[in-house]
Amino acid sequence: MTSEKNEKNGNHGSNEQHSHSSHSPPQERLLPPRGDYHTLLSFQKAEVIYDITFRFAHKFLSRGDRTIDQMIQAARSGKKNLLEGSKAGTTSKETELKLTNVARASLEELLDDYRDYLRARDLRQWDKDSKEAQYVRKLGRKTPPSFEHYREFVETRPPAVIANIALCLIHQANYLIDQQLRRLEKDFLAQGGLRERMTRMRLSARNKP
Repeated sequence: MTSEKNEKNGNHGSNEQHSHSSHSPPQERLLPPRGDYHTLLSFQKAEVIYDITFRFAHKFLSRGDRTIDQMIQAARSGKKNLLEGSKAGTTSKETELKLTNVARASLEELLDDYRDYLRARDLRQWDKDSKEAQYVRKLGRKTPPSFEHYREFVETRPPAVIANIALCLIHQANYLIDQQLRRLEKDFLAQGGLRERMTRMRLSARNKP
């Protein structure tokens, strides 16, 4: 669905570099450096999805419709749990995994809400290979993602078009989060959590001459 190279992003920004002599192996850090969550492409996508959903729900759903709050909260949960997971990753890989999974589930719920909106009103959902979907995917490859790329569509197009744009973006975000989760799971299995790192560092300190 997305740009394969740019959007396989489990990365939290650029990695911190340290200089070591040729005889000194890199030392493990108790609290590994983390990048700013704002550098996560998945978070940037989720933020655009929230901005679109907030406007869509208030503009096209009837006042008093509970779906307004549900859609906005699902979009917010996707964004905020990516933020909290990134911050929690400094001390707990397990918590980062859990919160990232919550973000993924929230966006999946939002995806279903947009599908429900189209289906209940007999509106067309774009095929993934349609010209419209291909155009939105191409637009979604612009980095960094920004609501400004979609503002004109959100403010001038009918609800069916905006709902389909949101569906395309959610698919992109879910793809990114799936990549992120695989990396986090791999890192957790290889490095463990904070307790494992503390144990390794204590043993290493004891074994030093």
